[in-house]
Amino acid sequence: MNVTVAKSAGFCFGVKRAVELVYEQTELEGKLYTYGPIIHNEEVVNDLESRGVRVISNIEQLASLPKGRVIIRSHGVGKAELDAIEKSGFTVLDATCPFVKKIHRIVSEHSAAGEHIIIIGDASHPEVIGISGWCNPEQTTIIETIEEAESIEIPVNQKLCIVSQTTFNNNKFKNLVEIIRKKGYYIDICILNTICNATEERQSEARQLSAQSQTMIVIGGRNSSNTQKLFEICKKECKNTYYIQTLEDLALTGFSGLGNVGITAGASTPNNIIEEVQKYVRDEL
Repeated sequence: MNVTVAKSAGFCFGVKRAVELVYEQTELEGKLYTYGPIIHNEEVVNDLESRGVRVISNIEQLASLPKGRVIIRSHGVGKAELDAIEKSGFTVLDATCPFVKKIHRIVSEHSAAGEHIIIIGDASHPEVIGISGWCNPEQTTIIETIEEAESIEIPVNQKLCIVSQTTFNNNKFKNLVEIIRKKGYYIDICILNTICNATEERQSEARQLSAQSQTMIVIGGRNSSNTQKLFEICKKECKNTYYIQTLEDLALTGFSGLGNVGITAGASTPNNIIEEVQKYVRDEL
């Protein structure tokens, strides 16, 4: 059996930066909170909680908590939320991914100029919710599917600005943009592919690796958008694809490696978990 781990598997720059910041802060005295899970990985979040880090889910919770430091999650938050947190009396540390912060600046500027903002991504994902929080809500549309792109109705003379969730599928983004372009907005349209380069690289490598493998393992948090998309990509190329969060999950799937085994992982997956899975597959199978 030949086992190959994708070179791009594991923490991306933004996630690594955010996680390292929280761990550094755990070494200091005082109450420490994260506004939302710092990343979409239960193992990391649980470990941080064991070190005294509490996850806050909304502004209202802050009012009843002892003052301390609040770290903004890597996915970012909307402007109103950020302003409210900063006014709450807590020390604020912003761990928003720099690439996500860039999108905040883009949509804020284009929205202020009166343009209609189209965000391509998952409307329920915290990153997309945060991005939309920097736009005029009356001139913001979020789409994720072909049906939504086809049914969108915006006046032809309205200027548009299109951005993407950083972890969105690159090919799907291009397809949705093309559908919108054909509606006739192209004269006054600004298309900005804000998918992170690391995401594109990870998806491309996953596609190539799964096409060359008889078995594929995708590791990542259950709520991780980028891992879910990796699984979809790999499943298309390799029917024998498994989606797990930890090595324990692999045993529960009834895993049986066939031929060449490929392993990739989402941007929120720690290296130690990837190494555990790799070692198990090599040694036990």
